[in-house]
Amino acid sequence: MTAPERDPSAALAANTGSPLVRVLDLGVTYAGEGAAAPASVSFDVSPGEVVLLLGPSGSGKSTLTLALNGLIPHAVPAEVRGRVEVAGIDTSHTTVAQLSTRVAMVFQDPDAQLVTGTLLDEVAFGPENLRMPVAEVLGRAEAALRRVGLWNRRNENPDRLSGGGRQRLAIACALAMGSPLLVLDEPTANLDPRGIEEVYAALGELVAAGDRAVLLVEHNLDAAVDLVDRVVVLDQSGRLAADGTVDEVLRGRADELHAMGVWLPVSAIAALRLRRAGYPLDPLPLTPAELRAALEAAPASGAMPGAVPGAGESTGRPPATPGADLSAGGRERTRRAEASVPVVTVRGLTLHRGRTEVLHGIDLDIGRGEFVAIVGPNGAGKTSLIQAIAGVVPPPRGSVRIDGIDVGRADARSLSSRVGFVFQNPEHQFIAHTVFDEIAHGLRLRRLPPDEVRDRTVALLRRFGLDDRADAHPFLLSGGQKRRLSVGTALVAGAPVLVLDEPTFGQDRARADELLGLLGELNAEGTTVIVVTHDMQLVTDHAHRTVVLADGRVIGNGPTADVFADADLIERAGLRLPPLRRALHGLERHPSLAGIARIGDLPDAPEAAT
Repeated sequence: MTAPERDPSAALAANTGSPLVRVLDLGVTYAGEGAAAPASVSFDVSPGEVVLLLGPSGSGKSTLTLALNGLIPHAVPAEVRGRVEVAGIDTSHTTVAQLSTRVAMVFQDPDAQLVTGTLLDEVAFGPENLRMPVAEVLGRAEAALRRVGLWNRRNENPDRLSGGGRQRLAIACALAMGSPLLVLDEPTANLDPRGIEEVYAALGELVAAGDRAVLLVEHNLDAAVDLVDRVVVLDQSGRLAADGTVDEVLRGRADELHAMGVWLPVSAIAALRLRRAGYPLDPLPLTPAELRAALEAAPASGAMPGAVPGAGESTGRPPATPGADLSAGGRERTRRAEASVPVVTVRGLTLHRGRTEVLHGIDLDIGRGEFVAIVGPNGAGKTSLIQAIAGVVPPPRGSVRIDGIDVGRADARSLSSRVGFVFQNPEHQFIAHTVFDEIAHGLRLRRLPPDEVRDRTVALLRRFGLDDRADAHPFLLSGGQKRRLSVGTALVAGAPVLVLDEPTFGQDRARADELLGLLGELNAEGTTVIVVTHDMQLVTDHAHRTVVLADGRVIGNGPTADVFADADLIERAGLRLPPLRRALHGLERHPSLAGIARIGDLPDAPEAAT
């Protein structure tokens, strides 16, 4: 599925009439909170526009989306200052039911909006409640399910879908409403690369008609950038920092946004680094194709003051291999992992979800001190595998051993001392009434002295930027803050194995970098790290080894560089090459860059200039 070609400048020029959405001096303060987020924000959205809303974690992006469809203040208690109008209607004085004909919403967590027993019933639910004729309800439901690739599964229960499948279903529900404004909060966070392409192709078709607007909160800008007309940016205090075209904001203010900690496309991040090294990349590339074209047009690498040596040139160290960690510590970790007895052993693991067999005879070893990524398409069994490894879903006895114990026989306390687990949905693991107590709970279970519990909890909260939220209820945190808290609860016990399902979901770039840096530090100290992710650049940048799953079976397992060098494997698994590899692989004018796949391996500012 390919989205129609769109001209953002034409979309902007065409919308000279009344805006569909008006946000006027909006400030939202939750009960018990001292500051508004967002705070005093104003912008318009016109019919046919696709507006990208960016900002650091906690700036109020998701809160703003809830104000657009009336959930704030009608369902979520909050003090609202200013005004939000959709199609001329003040959302503060209009019921959510009435607004549903004008605003369709896709939440960050798809489970928050799925209520029926089959996919068809789920998509038909909204139009049915608008009392549409049966034929129209069924026609809308079929069209929406076909658009997101779920029509053939229309009679299944939504619970049988993977996380990415449920996200696509939520998008279909929104499409079926036919509302003039479609609001999407991280719509592709749980989707595999192929699913992301399908969703954005569907959105492209949707907005091509020009009568429907989209407000998009998204961290995966590599997928979204070609669809976007305008970019609105909130700063850390929840105030408007930028509002303009893609060229004006993403290209023209990229350094500022990067310093603010918001996401940019991978190619833009790479280009900023290469600029500092002396490569003349102006205008700033935003896509792999643009970065490749800009580099092929730039002077040869010999003229670049920060260029890395080309093929055949001696650097005094092994040649840069995509995905390889060439530091002394990295080589030692790799050597230690290869030589050690595996800390995780999986043998013949077969797992059922209800009557469906989701894993088929999995064999897998993970060495102590490895950083392993598990990737694959939606429904491949990735989450089921790591849940079985961590004992979240009890595996058959004898099929999984972790740090010397049989996971199928172990009690909860024995497991928690050996493995920390971070759920895809952070809320699934919260049990306390305050952020402080959520972190402290694990330490108290170990019967540590109260002073030590307090000191370690405060230190961890500070490390994760949550110290000012210690007394807040975990469910009142932003999506990114919830993710950091969930990781903190898994880390606090100091288990030798840490397993994370989509660790950067909901994080701004600065917090994601901090989290991955922390995982790298723990890994360097000997902690075994296992992550499930759909972010192929993250895998390339951090994982020593990559395991590829498809249809509940391991179809690939090896050093990350080798996995991404196997084009047939990548295609069979429905994956895509990481953006940086797509941009640089086979680059002719700069052969010194052609073998680089990790952002950290790119040349940066010359030492004399730093």
